[in-house]
Amino acid sequence: MKNIILKIKHFIAAEAVLCIAFLLAVISSFFNPPSMDYFGFIDFRVLGILLGLMLVMDGLKRIGIFEEICRLLTGFTRNTMQLSFVLVLLCFFSSMFITNDVALVTFVPLAIMTLRQSGNEDKTVITVIMQTVAANLGSMLMPSGNPQNLYLFDLSGMDPGSFVLLMLPYTAVSMILISVFIVLGKNRKIDNTVAAAVSFTGKQKVSAVLYALIFTAGILTVCRVIPWYIFLVLSCICAFILNKKSFLTVDYSLLATFICFFIFIGNISSLDSVRQILTDTVSGREALIGIIASQFISNVPAALMLSGFTKNYEQLIIGVDLGGLGTLIASMASLISYKAAAAACPEKRRTYILQFSAVNAAFLVILYAFYLILQSVKV
Repeated sequence: MKNIILKIKHFIAAEAVLCIAFLLAVISSFFNPPSMDYFGFIDFRVLGILLGLMLVMDGLKRIGIFEEICRLLTGFTRNTMQLSFVLVLLCFFSSMFITNDVALVTFVPLAIMTLRQSGNEDKTVITVIMQTVAANLGSMLMPSGNPQNLYLFDLSGMDPGSFVLLMLPYTAVSMILISVFIVLGKNRKIDNTVAAAVSFTGKQKVSAVLYALIFTAGILTVCRVIPWYIFLVLSCICAFILNKKSFLTVDYSLLATFICFFIFIGNISSLDSVRQILTDTVSGREALIGIIASQFISNVPAALMLSGFTKNYEQLIIGVDLGGLGTLIASMASLISYKAAAAACPEKRRTYILQFSAVNAAFLVILYAFYLILQSVKV
């Protein structure tokens, strides 16, 4: 019995957001009893695209493509500033296409290893923090950069060009801020030798080409060129043939969280009085409320929850994307970095959280001020 209780406690601690979403869905079902209408609440297109992209990204990661890119870029750095630029901007730009989660899962461990091998372990904490900031901010630019973008892009009906133009100013300012932060850091020479190139087998090369083609299909699906179910079938077939283990690494808890929030939003929206109160609260304050809500429940659930009570999706997109900055749970992707850094430097956990909070708060304040300036200019 004790083991069962411990397992339940561990699950709740590990999947707190999912548990909250499930609880909200259950409570709201008392006001709108379960029926076939629930299937209409669920956005299967978003879920299908997310699942397909997860399978493709895991396949590419297992082949070692991202590790080879990192090796090539870091192999010729000659000082810590150059090394920081490579490690951090690699997350910034890659997150636009492979999502912030995948960028951090892939490049944070490589950064920790690279810093250790080059004798710069003392820069691990700040480098991982900046990688996290870079991945969360870089992913803002593209509809497929993170789960909340994918969902809100699909819901809004925007075209890809309009989405990119909406987020481009914030991405550009983020790039400048990150660069300034790195330049202001201490710089010293490093003795860095180029690691041996990874030798890919013929099968791995073929797999890489196939995954790249499926990934291209995924981007076209996000842009509404290819039906989502075709992309999902292709990605599942590719993963089944090339690497069945990919199905075990899918973030099913994220998919389940989406489903629970879809049901919660659908149930609440069926209650006219409650929906009107929440709509009045959110209306005209989408960006600010998106930022605030993200600090407590993270930006993906915030996007799902608030989207049911506003049609001003552009402001909500800005809010939940900027809301990924701030607390450690403002973006669930940030926990990926924290776990990796805590495992590598367990004695610096407190330092990591303090520095993470300070850096994120600074970036959030500056970018929100920039948002207010842009809004005043538009008015």
